[in-house]
Amino acid sequence: MANVTIKEVAEYAGVSQATVSRVLNHHAYISDDVRQRVQQAMDALGYQPNRSARRLRAHSSDIMGLIIPDIQNHLFQTLVRGVEDAAYARQLNVVLCNTDDNPDKQTAYLRVMQAERAAGVVVIPTRSNDGPVLAPVREAGIPIVLVDREVVNFEADIVKADNVRGACEATTHLIRLGYQRIAIIAGTQSLTPGRERLRGCYEAFDEMGIRVDSALVKVGNFRLESGYELTRECMSMAEPPDAIFVANNLMSLGALRALHELGIRIPEQVALVGFDDMPWAGDLNPPLTTVSQPGYELGQQAVRLLLQRAESPDLPYNKVILQPRLVVRRSCGAYLSVNHRD
Repeated sequence: MANVTIKEVAEYAGVSQATVSRVLNHHAYISDDVRQRVQQAMDALGYQPNRSARRLRAHSSDIMGLIIPDIQNHLFQTLVRGVEDAAYARQLNVVLCNTDDNPDKQTAYLRVMQAERAAGVVVIPTRSNDGPVLAPVREAGIPIVLVDREVVNFEADIVKADNVRGACEATTHLIRLGYQRIAIIAGTQSLTPGRERLRGCYEAFDEMGIRVDSALVKVGNFRLESGYELTRECMSMAEPPDAIFVANNLMSLGALRALHELGIRIPEQVALVGFDDMPWAGDLNPPLTTVSQPGYELGQQAVRLLLQRAESPDLPYNKVILQPRLVVRRSCGAYLSVNHRD
């Protein structure tokens, strides 16, 4: 049969197009049973692959791509280490790409991974609507695992932390310490962590019977500068907050800088809790209470999912959610009596 397509072969064999592509490219992680089914489908349909293209794509490489948005963010640095250790143990070499949350850079790196016939790609996408730029990579037979952020209309394996629970626990902690005017410096709302952490704060207010003051809810962009500017904005209010929850580590550093510049004592005049722990958080002035994400485990799980997808392309997609933990230090005022707050 002339002009038989990969799609037709996939439908005949009862597998995905990505699986057919991997069989054609002699992927190492295809089972003998699946390989035989695809070959039988090609024989039955008379499929003739483009031989010049096959020579160019004869073998997947031993590299895997890791695409992250900000190498300066310690969470992503820890994640990189987890990915690298897991990949090295399986004879895979990691190519690290930093997008700066720039969609054009992400697209360019994805094209490189496709051209290099990468063994797989772990990606923290720049936008929630990145499905159209990710789909061609998967259709080329390269497995994709998302980390931290979900993409609409694009089913994929994903591993992330329980942002809702982490933010809820941090906000509840502040409420139980007696704070009445809690400001929230949230992250980018078009991204999964930004939305989920803000939702966790609202859930805590609801569960504890606290009315949300919309004037105290500020939305930043997960960058240090926005944490700095929004904290100064909060503290210039006629009724400033007595506590601040900040939705990531870089914005928390910005908030600390702003409060120090304003001469505001932490936690005596305002308590501070961040999201994402840092190795030096206990050495800050004061030591910072934070929600700690399991960054290393996120990286390890991403590689595990990637290898599982490469070996069994037609398995149902997995969502792995890891649990964060609240690390209590001095900045939240937990070690102050109410009488010492002013």
